[in-house]
Amino acid sequence: MAYDVQRIRDEFPSLSVTDEGTPRIYLDNPGGTQICQRAIDRMNDYLVNANTNTHGPFRTSHLTDELINETHAALADFVGADDPGEIIFGQNMTTITLHLARSIAHTLEPGDEIVVTRMDHDANVSPWLLMARDVGATVKWIDFDPATYRYDPSSVDEAITSRTKFVAVNYASNAIGTVNDVAMVAQKAHAVGALVFVDAVQYAPHFLMDVHAIGCDFLACSPYKFYGPHQGMAWGRRRLLESLSPYKVRPADDTLPSRWETGTQSHEGMAATLGAIEHFEWMGREMGAGGATRRDRLVSGFSVLAEYERELGKYLIDGLLSIPGVTIHGLTAEADLSDRVPTIGMVKEGSDPDAMAEKLAAANIFVWPGHYYAIEVIERLGLTAKGGMLRIGLGQYNTHAEVDALLNLLDD
Repeated sequence: MAYDVQRIRDEFPSLSVTDEGTPRIYLDNPGGTQICQRAIDRMNDYLVNANTNTHGPFRTSHLTDELINETHAALADFVGADDPGEIIFGQNMTTITLHLARSIAHTLEPGDEIVVTRMDHDANVSPWLLMARDVGATVKWIDFDPATYRYDPSSVDEAITSRTKFVAVNYASNAIGTVNDVAMVAQKAHAVGALVFVDAVQYAPHFLMDVHAIGCDFLACSPYKFYGPHQGMAWGRRRLLESLSPYKVRPADDTLPSRWETGTQSHEGMAATLGAIEHFEWMGREMGAGGATRRDRLVSGFSVLAEYERELGKYLIDGLLSIPGVTIHGLTAEADLSDRVPTIGMVKEGSDPDAMAEKLAAANIFVWPGHYYAIEVIERLGLTAKGGMLRIGLGQYNTHAEVDALLNLLDD
């Protein structure tokens, strides 16, 4: 079966909302996608039928425990892990990353080196800079080439040395859209005995992850970026999650994953996250080749999604490049579109990103101006003093007609 964008749109109640008769066009997806019906249904069902705390002797607590176990298993399938105990839930990716950084710091010594990149969202930079500050570690940087919008290979080789203990990289850029060869970086890091953390927040809505194929030690993403609730999650290797010392209260369970999930979690958020994964399963079953297992169905769903988004992304890029004065900072050649997510950072000569975003907002077209916390990217491109870029982010429910509406206004 083929990808059916109208059937996809029918799964998102917010897409039917209008403001004074004007429909909303959601192109702000890199900052947070709309939530799908299955996630809403799962959340509502939990709050009505099972809302309580864990490990009690009564029915609602039993249901809560079952939900937590089921959601961890679903997330393990989602990232390609074999062990649900390796999945950690938290408030958001930033909070989880800071939590992990605090514990990883105890494995480092003054003079050790850690590596971060100029292409990352600050949630995968500042936690590690703080970690380095606290232990006296040295910070090295992987740069990207503003001409190619990819990691500079020589920079990777220079940054990772025999003293490197920790490397943090991003799978896909939230500003320029590049998908990076994180498996290559992980291989180089492991060759010198370093741990590898991958920020997959921007990758997860568009392509299916496989932590074993990447070869990383930790990976984080955010359900609210892949059509679920405001929540964060991380995967880590069991031996590391068991050997590191988490900051937690004394009565908290010391087994996985509980030892890292401090306090009472958002159980309704977990339920909605499960619903979001079931949405991708539904796509694989109804529009793809299906499959016998949940992982098979996820592979199928993401396969048809990637094909649709690649074509729609090309349509947007071609349209933007036809507008006088527009520059796209990111991969634009058709041969390179498989190496990017459909997140487009652009500038227009003589136009301020904030002013463009406000004009589009007046027409109920939602995009983000500025740096969107990718402060190193904007600085590297020399755009900080110019107000950054206008970011247009496509999702699975966006259409050619919505792109046309955007292009018509930008061309004005």
